[in-house]
Amino acid sequence: MSAVAEVDVVVVGSGFSGIGMAVALKAAGCSFTILEKGDEIGGTWRENRYPGVACDVPSHLYSFSFDLNPYWSHTYSSGDVIQDYLLSVVEKHGLREHVRFDSWMQAAAYDDASGTWQVTSMGSDGSVSVVTARALVLGVGALHMPHIPLIDGLHTFGGELIHTASWPQETSMFGRRVGIIGTGASAVQCIPPLAEDAEHLTVFQRSAPWIMPQNNDEYSDATIDRFRRHPALMRVHREALRRKNDLRAVAFDSHPKLLEIASREASRHLKNQVKDPDLRRKLTPDYTMGCKRVVLSDTYYPALVREDVSVVTEPIVAVMPDGVVTEEGTVHELDALVLATGFDPKGSYAHLQIAGRDGRSFAEEWQSGVESYLGVTMAGFPNLFMLLGPNTGLGHTSVLLMVEAQIAHVMRLLDERDRRGASSVEVRPELVPAFTREMRERSERSVWRQGGCTSWYLDDDGENRTLWPGGVGEYEQRLTRPDAIDFLFT
Repeated sequence: MSAVAEVDVVVVGSGFSGIGMAVALKAAGCSFTILEKGDEIGGTWRENRYPGVACDVPSHLYSFSFDLNPYWSHTYSSGDVIQDYLLSVVEKHGLREHVRFDSWMQAAAYDDASGTWQVTSMGSDGSVSVVTARALVLGVGALHMPHIPLIDGLHTFGGELIHTASWPQETSMFGRRVGIIGTGASAVQCIPPLAEDAEHLTVFQRSAPWIMPQNNDEYSDATIDRFRRHPALMRVHREALRRKNDLRAVAFDSHPKLLEIASREASRHLKNQVKDPDLRRKLTPDYTMGCKRVVLSDTYYPALVREDVSVVTEPIVAVMPDGVVTEEGTVHELDALVLATGFDPKGSYAHLQIAGRDGRSFAEEWQSGVESYLGVTMAGFPNLFMLLGPNTGLGHTSVLLMVEAQIAHVMRLLDERDRRGASSVEVRPELVPAFTREMRERSERSVWRQGGCTSWYLDDDGENRTLWPGGVGEYEQRLTRPDAIDFLFT
């Protein structure tokens, strides 16, 4: 017997993607349920609570276009401020009643006869619940599944071992010998406060990051008041930030030489803040700017020049119960070891036990190199949509712009499905290889492929399956008016 839908849509995840989707569904009068594995709203900014956590996208751009906030105090906001903003959106739109907390999606199976998804979730107490929906939207995010490095003996470390993505709130590093592995965006934010607290901080650096000045200016009370009284001025400010940021796309995507001007500014920033020539050589990147994420900070270099901070560039060969051993045989004795080693961009998806048409395995496709259409739909998975799927991340501006474009795209497809009286909608299979090939060809000339580094942007085969190789405007345009012939309405 065919399944009967209990709700129109099940949304997995209550971070920015899931909440944005929920706002659109509620405005359209759709019934929906949000499954959230945690005990509170949030994704990236609930999970990442390490010291110094912040966003490197301007606050007025890292927010929903339909819920502008005049009260941002600084150009860039800390993680807790962003989390508070997301919670305010939830309360404003009355979404909390739609959320099932402590509900980790265990499995989802598609029923071809009815065009519905049967979604099974489990609570921390082992309780199981099932909900049937006419569509399944995955807003599971990419920046919260920690990447754990493969280092001999890591599990034998006798002190406190912490990944920045799962920082215990009660932990203090005051007066301790602390080591930190990694010098990416999380490390650059985490190192200054750690240096303030630790008896000694040892930074294990594999490759030096490109650091640009942050210039985190404070909005004056008068400016905040103007934005509050005249929202149009706030929209103009947001649009100016958007245009400025999106101009960077051409440098990352196809003309890396344009990054030379910015790299000269970054080099001046390093020279101005680090006077020791030996340390400055350690901190000078040996790859093209933009190959890894460019980081903004005014406090990172000053932290590294402290007498109680050491920068170690010799490779780590092993971890022992009392510390870290580097290639030349030195044992760096530590009381605590922090892994600032980033995230697994496909980890959030690769564990999902989703069975599409004819039992097609979602997890197996992700493990073998997932192929999608515009990062939102996959062949063989009707009525299933991804938010921030493959090739829709950004390295130059706010990813929420992509999220909003995808949400609008999903709503159009659902509306068209219902207008036609169909039970399902999915992308035509022949379009997916062409899109994958386009992403590969466009990425080939990008700085991520040509910049002389390895990064989490690229998969094990060196292919970019993470970032969108273009500007946001182009992506929005391609999603705004999807050609109905590209989709199958059954």
